[in-house]
Amino acid sequence: MKLHLTLLMMLVDCTIAIAQSNQSQTEPFEGIDQTWQNGSDRRDSSVFKNWKYYTPSLIVDVNYTHSFNNPNDNTVIGSTALARNNEVELSALHFGGDFNYNNARARFMTQFGTRSVVVPRNDYSSYRGQYQLTNVYRYLSEAYIGYHINKGNGINIDAGMFMSYIGLNSYYQPENWEYQASFTSDNTPWFFNGLRFQFFPTKHIKIEPWVINGWQSYGKFNAMPGFGGNITWIPNSNLKLLTNNYYGSDAAGIPKRKRFHSDNSLLVRYYNNPKSKSISQMAFSLTGDIGFEKGGGVNGFNNSDSTKPAQYFASIMFYNRIWFFKKKIAWTLGGGYMTNPGRYLVLYPTGQASPLPNPNDPTKTEGAFPFSVNAGDKFSGWDCSTNLDFMPNQSLTFRIEYVHRESSVPYFAGPGGVTSQTGYSTTTLDPTWRPDLVKSENRIILVALFRL
Repeated sequence: MKLHLTLLMMLVDCTIAIAQSNQSQTEPFEGIDQTWQNGSDRRDSSVFKNWKYYTPSLIVDVNYTHSFNNPNDNTVIGSTALARNNEVELSALHFGGDFNYNNARARFMTQFGTRSVVVPRNDYSSYRGQYQLTNVYRYLSEAYIGYHINKGNGINIDAGMFMSYIGLNSYYQPENWEYQASFTSDNTPWFFNGLRFQFFPTKHIKIEPWVINGWQSYGKFNAMPGFGGNITWIPNSNLKLLTNNYYGSDAAGIPKRKRFHSDNSLLVRYYNNPKSKSISQMAFSLTGDIGFEKGGGVNGFNNSDSTKPAQYFASIMFYNRIWFFKKKIAWTLGGGYMTNPGRYLVLYPTGQASPLPNPNDPTKTEGAFPFSVNAGDKFSGWDCSTNLDFMPNQSLTFRIEYVHRESSVPYFAGPGGVTSQTGYSTTTLDPTWRPDLVKSENRIILVALFRL
């Protein structure tokens, strides 16, 4: 009897210890308000939160934009958010969600609308080999499977296609303070294909290494994969710091050319009074990127050798946002600057200006009037924007935004467009016609965003 009582007491003590241990293990970033952050989900919860194995997700993104350049073909140049001027455009329809069962996890989100064509267009890895990777993957924004390990604050191992953190902005527009992203975000990756590992040493820190096919690529450009990672630190509900770093070989057919890129962001909420009937909260985000390519005929930041020109990327963007009337209305103001000698991250103009990569050198464009992307070609640009949001609830946003962008070389679509003298791709080109590229553009964007 005494032995049984002793064993019972030991069992009770063990149960209490396990319960206390489980109580000490917290979910990553538990209790921290991230709904205000640029590039984060502004909802405080999902309406499907009580579903046991599957949490659905639906995003609809519709826009109308007017360029004061009035291109005759309605084509937008140099944007991953916009594709068509003066038309109501279904930019993105995403649906899918998250699955969880006994620590197994999976997520998928479809991708329909103009972004399924606009975003993959600069990925030339799909020209290596067969099976038309661009068409195979373009209707998925993310799709991965993984496993969660209950150690510390959690460890995740995932494989497939997942979102990139480089550039701060989220791929899903309801999470962003601005619609037309600054050059820093619009010219850096939106997705990766490969493996990622997520470690949470504490509930305030995430460490995420990557082994991926390459820089926003469905396949590999050369034999070497890309390597990188993200570190995010959120010590409290008013501060977020993150850094992303990448190393890979991303010039197709030039394996000796290596790329390094570092992306760093600071987000601060410097005022928070959610009960106020006037100003609810105020915050800013600051992002700075620096990177280079070296080898294979280019020389990073060093421009002393005329046969090996400098090829690098440097950019900065800053946005300030103020919420009013219990966060029903918000006003954002900001912009940024980018310089990219070699143009290796510049979004190439579409249409007759550069319809396809050169089959003999996929790092260059061809076509009737190719946009020059030779080593040493200079490119710099700056942008500014302001917008006003009306958010009647956490699932719906109406936005009006004004954007001004400038570049050091003719780049944006002018009145003559980039398709033909009539604006139609079926028109036989007049021998005297050229794509009408100009150095600046002003536009107004109207947006409706829904997320459930």
